[in-house]
Amino acid sequence: MRAQHEAAFEAFVAARSDDLLRVGFLLTADRGHAEDLLQTALLEAYRHWGRISGEDAYPYVRKVLVTSAASWRRRRTTQEIVSLPAHDAPEPDQTDVFAERDVMATALAALPPRMRAVLVLRYGEDLGEAATAAALGCSVNTVKSQTTRGLARLRAVLPARALEER
Repeated sequence: MRAQHEAAFEAFVAARSDDLLRVGFLLTADRGHAEDLLQTALLEAYRHWGRISGEDAYPYVRKVLVTSAASWRRRRTTQEIVSLPAHDAPEPDQTDVFAERDVMATALAALPPRMRAVLVLRYGEDLGEAATAAALGCSVNTVKSQTTRGLARLRAVLPARALEER
């Protein structure tokens, strides 16, 4: 039975880790931090894999990722942050694309954790209001108000052109 659980977990990681890493990056605006969050979430999922495998696995791991990001952000305020260069292979120059992503990531990082999580799940993960509320453990009205307020804040700091393209 354990071999079946491990095989199912490995298949889940292979299929969904890129999606989860993207969510982690949108929440943290830091690839290294996002990778740490993903590792933490996958470790938690592995511990409970017998109960969550199947259709419920992705929402469960995504929720662990979101809650871990919020708790790490609280702890992060008392830690020293060291920025290291990325180790990704060089790609063709896409300066404009990266500049727009950086502007959006900076704007998202300035939002409170819950508001950022709502926007990431609603627009990054393309979840509906009810699914976002379920993922965050809050009401649909909270999701609606946080979405409205979050988008208003983003509109205030982002160039008009960046929001029109989204």
